[in-house]
Amino acid sequence: MSKQIKAVSLISGGLDSMLATKAIMEQGVHVEGINFFTGFCVEGHTHAIRKKDKEKPKRNNSLWVAETLGIKLHIIDIIEEYKDVLINPKHGYGANMNPCLDCKVFMVKKAKQWMEENDFDFIITGEVIGQRPMSQRRETMPIIALESGADDRLVRPLCGQNLPATLPEREGWISRDKLFGFNGRGRKPQMALAKEYGIDEYSQPAGGCCFLTDESYSAKLVDLWKARGTKDYELDDVMLLKVGRHIRPNKDFKVIVAREDGEARFLEGYKKNYINMNCASHRGPLALIDGDPGAQDLHVAAQIVARYGQGRDAEQVEVLVRDVAGNESTLQVRPFGVDEMPKAWFV
Repeated sequence: MSKQIKAVSLISGGLDSMLATKAIMEQGVHVEGINFFTGFCVEGHTHAIRKKDKEKPKRNNSLWVAETLGIKLHIIDIIEEYKDVLINPKHGYGANMNPCLDCKVFMVKKAKQWMEENDFDFIITGEVIGQRPMSQRRETMPIIALESGADDRLVRPLCGQNLPATLPEREGWISRDKLFGFNGRGRKPQMALAKEYGIDEYSQPAGGCCFLTDESYSAKLVDLWKARGTKDYELDDVMLLKVGRHIRPNKDFKVIVAREDGEARFLEGYKKNYINMNCASHRGPLALIDGDPGAQDLHVAAQIVARYGQGRDAEQVEVLVRDVAGNESTLQVRPFGVDEMPKAWFV
C-alpha cells in the first residue's frame, strides 16, 4: 500500500486559507489545520463585547473553517514566543506595528516543527502573490520558505502556478495543474472558487485578522511601551488595548473608559488589578486607571470619568474610587468640558 500523504495547513479563519486547504484535500491528501494564538487576533473578542458588532457571528473563525471542511484543528498558544517577533522584528514593521514578514516566517517555522514531530509531509498556506504589501510579495515568498526552514515543502495552492515547483509536486503527491495562479489584491477569483467548491459562507477579509495592522491599536501599544519605558507586554495588556477609550493626561497614568455596557462588563474582570472608578451621583461608565497616579492624578481621572457620565453638565459629580485592595473613597469633582481635554491626551 502507498503511504497516505499528509499536510498541515495554516488556518487563519479567512477565505484564502480555507480555499488553499480545500484545494489540497481535493487531491486526496490528508489535511489537518493549525492555528497559532498570539493574543492579537481581531476575531471573537471585541465582536462578543461591543454592541456595534452584535450582528457579527460570535465564533472562532479558525474553528468554524475546520468544522466546515471536516478537518482537525490544532490551536497552539505562542503568546510568549511571539513577543520577540513583535519586539525585535528582523524585517521591520509594516504601516503600523505589524511585523508581517517576521510573523509569517515564525509561523511557518512553527508549522514545520509540528510537521516533523507528527510525521506530516508538507505545509499549506493561503498566501497569494501581491495580496499583502509586506509579506505576500514575489520577492518575499522565497524569504519565508528559506528563513522558516520549510524550503520546498511549503505549498501555496492559490498562487502555486506562479511559483517554482515544490517537493510535493515533483514527488507526484499533488498535481501542479490543480493549483491556481491567483495574484493581486482582488478577491473575485477566490470568490468564484468558493462558489465552485460550494462554499457560500466565509469570513470577510477586509482589514486582515490582526490588531497590529490597525493604526489606532498600534498607537495604543506604542504609548504603552513609551509610558513603561520597556517594549514588553502581557496578555492582559493586549486585551485591554482592544477595549474602551484610552486617555493619558501624563506619563504616570492612563484612564481606560468603557464606551458601552459590554465593555464595562469586560472591564469589571480587572477591578482587582487596577484602581477603578465610576460615577456615584449619576449614571456613568466604569474606568480603570493604569499606571502610578498621585492624588492630583486621581482627581484628573475622576474629572475624565465624570465627563463621560450623565452628570457631564453638572456643577459637581461624586466619583467612587476603589483601590486594588477594594478600599473605597469618593471624590467630588467638576466634569471636564468638551474642549478642556487636549487632543494629545487621547491615545
